[in-house]
Amino acid sequence: MLTAALLLTAGVILYALAVRPQDLPEAEPPSPTQHLEERKAAIYENLRDLQFEYRTGKLSDADYQQTKLDLQRELAAVLAEIERLQPTAAKPKAASASAPARPAAQSVCPKCGARFDRPMKFCGECGTAMNGASA
Repeated sequence: MLTAALLLTAGVILYALAVRPQDLPEAEPPSPTQHLEERKAAIYENLRDLQFEYRTGKLSDADYQQTKLDLQRELAAVLAEIERLQPTAAKPKAASASAPARPAAQSVCPKCGARFDRPMKFCGECGTAMNGASA
């Protein structure tokens, strides 16, 4: 049993030494916006947590509104920076003048009446199931 373990260990070591750096795949280049995308996700999570704490009564209305406004300002700055850093080829082209503009589909919450620019499973304001209700 000990002999098999020693042979296996020796085989693993020899294999590791035989791998040349040029045989390894190249690492993907880091995204210039990766840290901003991570910050954006953290801000969205903070906004969800803030709303939960407000609804459970842990925050006063004034504290909630001020903190929400601060987070929204920070999010706007992060989104603007992401847009600035992305290559121009990745940005969507504006609709041509000859193509008629179609109104975007909107979702409306059946409970609180909040409107969203895309279909959602749950309301972003009150958490009610949307049931595909649209305007």
